[in-house]
Amino acid sequence: MIRLGKLTDYGLVLMTCIARSRTQDGGLHTARDLAKMSRLPLPTVSKVLKELLQSGLLVSHRGIKGGYSLARDAHEISLAEIVTALEGPIALTECSTDISGLCDLERCCPIKSNQQIISQIVKGALEKVMLSDLVQPLQLTAIKDASGKLVPAIGYVSGRMQ
Repeated sequence: MIRLGKLTDYGLVLMTCIARSRTQDGGLHTARDLAKMSRLPLPTVSKVLKELLQSGLLVSHRGIKGGYSLARDAHEISLAEIVTALEGPIALTECSTDISGLCDLERCCPIKSNQQIISQIVKGALEKVMLSDLVQPLQLTAIKDASGKLVPAIGYVSGRMQ
């Protein structure tokens, strides 16, 4: 099973909370505010915020009225960036990364190049979904590829995603 870690899932939730509230009130959010808003434990929220801050996706503002805000607009932050910040490089297998020598079979693996291509496709899909897309409901749609076959795609009713 391909699965994101819990902290990455929480990171997506927190980034969405910040993006959603940014459009509503434009204010900064403390870890405590975000824990309450997301219904996640404060220590977990603090840990995830620290990682997102270190990766450059968030900015912290000190002081009594301080808190966290997005480093860029939500439509400029991709899911791939968030996943990479919390999980590391996006790759389905060890040989799909830029780091060699992680797998004993790497030199003789008959599917290594295919795995790398598949990883690039997954990463490319995550790069097309922006944080701003998560603040509204997405729906699964279907599109036709060049040969006329239906291919699933994600989108939302207003139409940016396809």
